[in-house]
Amino acid sequence: MLEINMTGKESVTVTEENTAATVGSGSLRVFATPSLAALIEKAACNCLLGRLEEGTTSVGTVLDIKHMAATPVGMKAEATVTLVEIDGRRLVFDVAVWDEKEKISEGVHERFIVNSDRFMTKVNSKLD
Repeated sequence: MLEINMTGKESVTVTEENTAATVGSGSLRVFATPSLAALIEKAACNCLLGRLEEGTTSVGTVLDIKHMAATPVGMKAEATVTLVEIDGRRLVFDVAVWDEKEKISEGVHERFIVNSDRFMTKVNSKLD
């Protein structure tokens, strides 16, 4: 069951693989914004784990975040999301991400609950 104020967390250590230089979002060896986005989405998925009806999943639809500080290789970053709104199948999360020294990101993430089979049927119809 979904409830307001539920939280989800996910953490990652910054490695060469998730830096801006490696993923192509910049030239520096710091935690990449696309990697930050993936961390936030994983935290939201963790929040919903085991709480959605069988045959359903959630898909990310909005990610409005600020990446306010850089995190170097070797340092850990942790995302915490809090479910703040349930509007039918639309779920809204507040987002905060901290590294070991400071807050590095904040914002809002929205996900939508979908029927897995119907969703994939519609997506795969693009191939026809």
